[in-house]
Amino acid sequence: MNNEDLLKNIEKLRKKMIAAGLSKGFTSEETIKLSKKLDQLLNLQMRIIGKISA
Repeated sequence: MNNEDLLKNIEKLRKKMIAAGLSKGFTSEETIKLSKKLDQLLNLQMRIIGKISA
């Protein structure tokens, strides 16, 4: 997965998480699951950025 694909996935998942939070509540199981997946992608992005700038 390249950085451009990663950014697209992050944005898609962020929108999905916000929609779930607004419709089901920000503490719903689905919203929390999506938030955790988003955290994983953001952490991956930070590792990639760290390798690029090193």
